[in-house]
Formats: sequence, C-alpha cells, structure tokens
Amino acid sequence: MSVRSQSSEPSEPSGAPHRAGFACFVGRPNAGKSTLTNALVGQKVAITANQPQTTRHTVRGIVHREDAQLILVDTPGLHKPRTLLGERLNDVVRTTWAEVDVIGFCLPANEKIGPGDRFIAKELAGIKKSPKVAIVTKTDLVDSKTLAEQLIAIDQLGKELGIEWAQIVPVSATANKQVDLLADLLVPMLPEGPALYPEGDLTDEPEQVMIAELIREAALEGVRDELPHSIAVVVEEMLPREDRPADKPLLDIHAFVYIERPSQKGIIIGPKGKRLKEVGIKSRKQIEALLGTPVFLDLHVKVAKDWQRDPKQLRRLGF
Repeated sequence: MSVRSQSSEPSEPSGAPHRAGFACFVGRPNAGKSTLTNALVGQKVAITANQPQTTRHTVRGIVHREDAQLILVDTPGLHKPRTLLGERLNDVVRTTWAEVDVIGFCLPANEKIGPGDRFIAKELAGIKKSPKVAIVTKTDLVDSKTLAEQLIAIDQLGKELGIEWAQIVPVSATANKQVDLLADLLVPMLPEGPALYPEGDLTDEPEQVMIAELIREAALEGVRDELPHSIAVVVEEMLPREDRPADKPLLDIHAFVYIERPSQKGIIIGPKGKRLKEVGIKSRKQIEALLGTPVFLDLHVKVAKDWQRDPKQLRRLGF
C-alpha cells in the first residue's frame, strides 16, 4: 500500500519535461469531488451542495503549473439509476473514464466503504489502461485512528477487486490539506506535451452553463429535502444593456428555473416571492464575481412535468 503524507515526496524538479493531460474524479454522490476540483483550481468552477447528485455537467477545471497543465474533469456521481436522467448521467461518467489519463477515486474519510463505493470500484476494475489513485476526502472530519482504518480498508478493497492503486492520498479540500501534494502526484501520470489551454483559463465550460449552475445551486439551498433533484435551470438570454456608457456596463440575464410539478412552484418562489428574490440576490453576486461585470438577473419559475423521465424535455434542458 502506497499512502502519501505531506513530507513524503517533493514536486517534480524544474528540469523535467512539461506534461499536460486529463484527470477525472469519480466517486459516489457527495464524496467531495466538486470541492476538491475547486480547491485544486483555486476558484469555484464546479457547484457544490450538501445533497447528492449536484453535478450534472462535466466541468473541466484547469490547474496551471510551471511543469504541467492538469485538466480536471468533474463528473456526476455514478449511482444505480432510477430515472432516464440517472441513466444519462451514468453514461457521461463511463464515457469520461475511457478518455482520461488518470482516475482519482474519491472516498470520504468519515463514512465506511459502502455498497455505492463497491459498485464504482467494480466498474473501475474493468478499466485497465488508466492509472487509479484512491483519494481519501474530508480528512478534517475524522481523527487519525479512523483515517488509518479507512486507508487500510481502501487498500483491502483494491486487493479484493484486483485494482492496483497508483497512490492512496488523504486530503481535505476545505482545510486545504495535501491538495498541492495530490497535484504533485497526479502530474507524473500525465503525458509529456505542451499546455492544452491558454494561461489564465480556469474552465472550458460555457459561461451560460456555469451561470445556470450557480442559479441552481442557490435555488437548491434550503429546499434540498423537498426538491433534491427536481430543479433545472436554463439561461435563455444574455445581452449587454443598450444605451449604457462604456464605463458602466450592465448585462441582462434572463433565466428559467424549471420544476417538475405545480405544487413545487410555491416552495421555490416562497411567501410573497421572498425565496425567489433571495435566490436571485445570492446567485447574482456569484455571477458578477464570475463575469466581472454588473448583472441584472431576471428569474422565472416554470413547470416542466416529470422532466427527469421525459427524453424530449431532457434534451431541451441540456441533458
């Protein structure tokens, strides 16, 4: 078992060849994949929330280093699907696994290995060409004894299923522990080559998709028990406001929040529209930080009946 702690290995010497490639984080829903992506990139590129199945689009976060460019692909959590949306999300995951240079399997330190982890590990065992790194996330939530037990359990899981872990790395993205070390260990597994994205790019996700995700994250807050998977957001239009002086621009964004049933409308809008207004304020601040320009955000709530099970509606909503 190869477990790494902060002092064990220096980063690549500066004379080493430049590397560039793709790493993919996998794991059951809510295993800390998006938080880890954001910590490595140093800025929010993937949405995070306290309920499973938050990530629906493959978000690439780009880590720029002198010796390498590490492109992180954040996929939805692989799970046993109950809807057509669930099946589509699983297909996205498997396609991504087949195309990346290294796979990081995220397992939270504070939860014992369960059936969901085994389900993913069995799928990973079938992928032979990509090296696999076991990443123990959320280490700030456990003591050293619990962490040691989890490391042993992960080593054992690999032996049972015939997976040879290239590394087993404990990290905490929220406490920024061993995040740089993880990058140091992933980089040598990438192919040699020049940077694939321009310096300064943090993601190749279209702005409209990122804006929709920020609105959905704000809309999910506080209603995760009632509407965990029922919300989709589509940005219909983004236009600079006409007749504005160059030094005082304003971007008009019109977006629809889709839910599955009329009864959910009141939950999203709240009494006298209070909740929707809060969603607008919170997401507008994040959108302005992302785009670096003042924004007027116009939000409307629409019902798209049982959209998660309807192929036509899934296509229209971008899945």
